[in-house]
Amino acid sequence: MMRSWLAAVIFVLCSAVNVHAKDLPDFTELAEKQGPAVVNISITQNMRASPTQLPGMLGDEQLQEFFKRFGIPNFPGQNGGGAQPEYKSQSLGSGFVISSDGYILTNAHVVSDADEVIVKLFDKREFKAKIIGADKRTDVALVKIEATGLPKVVIGDPNKLKVGEWVAAIGSPFGLENTMTAGIVSAKGRALPQENFVPFIQTDVAINPGNSGGPLFNLAGEVVGINSQIYSRSGGSMGLSFSIPIDVALEVTNQLKASGKVTRGWLGVVIQELSKELAESFGMKNTNGALVAGVEKGGPADKGGVEAGDVIIKFDGKPINSSTDLPRAVGAARPGKAVPVEVLRKGSDKTLSVAIGEMPSDPSESAQANKPAVKQDADRVGLILKELTPQQKKKLNGKNGLLVMDALGAVAQAGIRRGDVILGLNNTEVQSLEQFNKQLAGFAAGKTVALLVLRGESTLYVPVKIPSAK
Repeated sequence: MMRSWLAAVIFVLCSAVNVHAKDLPDFTELAEKQGPAVVNISITQNMRASPTQLPGMLGDEQLQEFFKRFGIPNFPGQNGGGAQPEYKSQSLGSGFVISSDGYILTNAHVVSDADEVIVKLFDKREFKAKIIGADKRTDVALVKIEATGLPKVVIGDPNKLKVGEWVAAIGSPFGLENTMTAGIVSAKGRALPQENFVPFIQTDVAINPGNSGGPLFNLAGEVVGINSQIYSRSGGSMGLSFSIPIDVALEVTNQLKASGKVTRGWLGVVIQELSKELAESFGMKNTNGALVAGVEKGGPADKGGVEAGDVIIKFDGKPINSSTDLPRAVGAARPGKAVPVEVLRKGSDKTLSVAIGEMPSDPSESAQANKPAVKQDADRVGLILKELTPQQKKKLNGKNGLLVMDALGAVAQAGIRRGDVILGLNNTEVQSLEQFNKQLAGFAAGKTVALLVLRGESTLYVPVKIPSAK
């Protein structure tokens, strides 16, 4: 009886192991079929050594791509006077063949500022590559080698990816060619700071320096993304990797191939996400839309009637559910086209017609406030303010504002700090310190108000709760 029971238990356990094993993905076929289309990219830059750097003593070359990604040429030293000896800096990345006649996709940061780009194929052949074009805003670059009959990847649809789905990466982490790592999709449409044009695919696939520019595959062996960034405190993988969706990359590639550059629509606004508190201060029932924190004077939005404090809820007929939706929608619009822009202004819907401009190559400069010191009493939310000088107003194109001399209590907790400039309260522009204080006094304790703040070159709304009187 005991033997029969043990046999039954062993049978059940073995069956469970077999079932579990069958559920695990098999990447062997993917590696065999798609690996040959993945390439190693070696970059050479002519550098000038600092007094603390000696040519030939640059540390681990395989780590150079990591430093280059963050704008650090090799290991930084202090520059001294006089001419310094030149040396060649090398860094590594990955890429993949998208057409058999030699077109290869990689990251812009992999090939930027390169004096020479060498592509090494799976069969060990090496070619000097020509950079067709690079787009820093999406971190996509297209290079070309003089070769034919190359194995190429199969393009997939990243929109069909599901969170939890298995994916795999092939690249050259730390120079180790054709290394495959695997994991799952952790999130989709991830927005990162300063990366408004890319809805990143987040995965837990191990991506390390050298993987940049390599492909992200689904289980069908189709490329769904380009591995671009990692979150790391050590320079190695920490299970947070970000890939550019391949459809976004191909849109950029088509323009690079045609003209060597990317043309995007431009609206001329500074936007921010609507928090629950900000939505409440504007009398909104939800947080859908992109809050306009600033409008560039003379830009397309300004000419079309868009104002700071508007909430853009539709662009060219497409709903804007979050602030990250707007840059992508505007960027895809054709410059010169008149586009309907639906905004929520002071509780009412309004549709404006805006002629889309072409995005400038460099961001425009805007006003910056000085930070003089003065002693005075704080207002009811903890602000110590001073009216701007004529010179400071000139930097704001004649607009009024109040310079934050100090921030205490409620506003300090909300993130406002010395040197900020208050441009508005809810939907009302600042006219004077007296007008601002009078308006502020009209709000009841516990009410959340929205302060429009200029900080450096950026404007944003900051929700502040009116504290109870002491």
